[in-house]
Parts: sequence; structure tokens; C-alpha cells
Amino acid sequence: MSRLVHMKMGKDYYKILGIAKNASEDEIKKSYRKLALKYHPDKNKAPGAEERFKEIAEAYEVLSDKKKREVYDQYGEEGLKGGIPGGGSGQGFQYTFHGDPRATFAQFFGTSNPFETFFSMGGPGRGFFGDSDDVEMDDPFISLGFGGPRGVGGGVPFRSHSFTTGSPSMGRAKPKSQDPPIEHDLYVALEDIYKGCVKKMKISRKVTGVDGSSRREDKVLTITIKPGWKSGTKITFQREGDQAPHKIPADIVFIIRDKPHPLFKREGSDIRYTAKISLREALCGTLVEVPTLSGEKIPMDFTEGIIKPNTTRRIPSQGLPMPKEPNRRGDLILAFDIHFPDHLPKTTREILRDALPK
Repeated sequence: MSRLVHMKMGKDYYKILGIAKNASEDEIKKSYRKLALKYHPDKNKAPGAEERFKEIAEAYEVLSDKKKREVYDQYGEEGLKGGIPGGGSGQGFQYTFHGDPRATFAQFFGTSNPFETFFSMGGPGRGFFGDSDDVEMDDPFISLGFGGPRGVGGGVPFRSHSFTTGSPSMGRAKPKSQDPPIEHDLYVALEDIYKGCVKKMKISRKVTGVDGSSRREDKVLTITIKPGWKSGTKITFQREGDQAPHKIPADIVFIIRDKPHPLFKREGSDIRYTAKISLREALCGTLVEVPTLSGEKIPMDFTEGIIKPNTTRRIPSQGLPMPKEPNRRGDLILAFDIHFPDHLPKTTREILRDALPK
């Protein structure tokens, strides 16, 4: 008589988190974040909430770890505890939940006192935590923002803001420290500033578990650059640096820089184009084809005048969008670089001497 080997016994971690058995890593994290905040004992005083909070932490610790999840999927909770029936490739694997759901919570969010957090801010705003459709409005870990740079996480307006916790009471754990922000220059072409664009930046960070084990984790951060953003604009991703149990991860900051352009130089929302012409063209007149960021060329007629070295012309609304009024644009400033010859034949000098006014 055959014997059933792949026994599924004990807790159903997928059911506890309310997810499907083929759930992705992001879906597991999203579900844990939502349920852990809902059943946190500091917020939920209903009977059974604390036990539910513990179950949620245990389910997350198993399903968020690739090896533990593989053993659980094949052998169930009993297999995790070393009771794999009939042997198998996972024989000898043993896992026991450490029993401290608050430690899991603190590792995930970077704090163990979420509901005593007070945010310092100058006005109303929307926040960013992962994708915009993942945001829970009662999530105390949302980065609040207002005004300033926009575009992180699919266009959600946001500027990072610090927050402070209430004064520690007797017996409360010492607040965690946070490393200084990690800054990276992000060079952007003027064409991308002109139209706006999306940049995806891959970061690699160290993640240390509560048991002291560490691993490298790659993550892609999405930056939506709005038309007209100025050089020096900062986009902050809060707590995306290396993760350790007893420290708050550092913020990752990207600083917009202008990538050097072969034709144009930026001057605020204006751009400057310098046309190279000969001395003959400067004195006798010429037609200049002026390039633009949109790709078209604008003809400028100088056939009836003299172009002096300090001559400039403004072409309205052919510059970059205004950061606060993207429907308005700066100007394109046309300047000139007049090439003087290194040598003139004697006869040419005599002709010019006679022709030019004293």
C-alpha cells in the first residue's frame, strides 16, 4: 500500500497573509505591510489581535525567504520544523520562528513604535511608499511631501521630510540612529528636461536579518523627471540604503545634473545657442539656421545688418519649460562666435583700408 509522502500539515501561511500560493515577493511584502499595521497591538486592542499579529509575522518570515518557502511548499509546517516525512532533498532542514513579531515588524519598517511617530511638515501633501496604488492611507510610514520636486514612483508629488518621535518614557528602547543620506548625481540630457522622461536606477543594498545573516538585494528605483526640472533638484527615496536590525536605513538621494550638450547651454529656463560665422558674414550679412530642442530649425535673416561680437537675439518660447508653469517656456538666446582670419594678404588689407570707415 503506497504512503502519501508530501504531507501538508499545520498552519496555512498563504491563507494567513491572504495571498495566492504563486504570489510574488512584492505581493507578500504588500500583504504583510497592510496586515501588520492593521493588527499591531499598539493600534488594535481587539481580542486575538496580538496572536494574529504574531501569525502574520511568522508567515511573512517563512514566505519571504526563498529556501524556507520551498521547504514549506513541499512539506508544510512540519517540514520546516525538521519533520519531513519519507526523507527527501530537504531532510535535515529545521526552522523555528523566533517568537518576537515586533522584531520582524521593526526590521521591515525600521521602527518598533510606529504609532507614536509625528511628522514635521509645512502643509498638506501626498506620500510615496512603493507604487502609488500600494499606498495605504493609514500607513504611518508613508513619506509625506508637499511642493518641491515631483515625480518619484510614477508621478506622486513628494519631497522627503524628517520626522521625530515623542519623548521616550521610562523603559522605552533607545531611538535608532540613521546614517547620512547617500547621494548620487543623475545626469540628464536637455532633450529629456525639455520633454520629461522616466529613469530607472538599479541599486544594490545589504540586508541583515534579525538572526545576523546578511544578503545582497537588488532593487530598481523609478524616477519620473518632470519637464523643466532645474539642475540641483533632489529626489529622495527614504530608507532604501543598507538594512540592519538596529539602525534606520539611510535615504538614497539622486541629484539632477545637466548633461553637457553639443549645441546648447542652459541658463535657467533659457537656452543659449552660439552660431559660428566668418568675419565676412558678420560684415556683409548672412542667413543663420538656428536649431531648437524640438528638432526644427528657425531661419534668422541678418543679410541687411552687421553682426557685432556682442550681438544676441532672443527667440521667444523656444527654451525649456518653466518648472512651476510647464505650459510656459523660456527663450532661445542666439549668440555669435565671429571667426577672424589669422592672416590677410597685403592687397586685401589695402582694399579694406580704403573701403572701411576710419
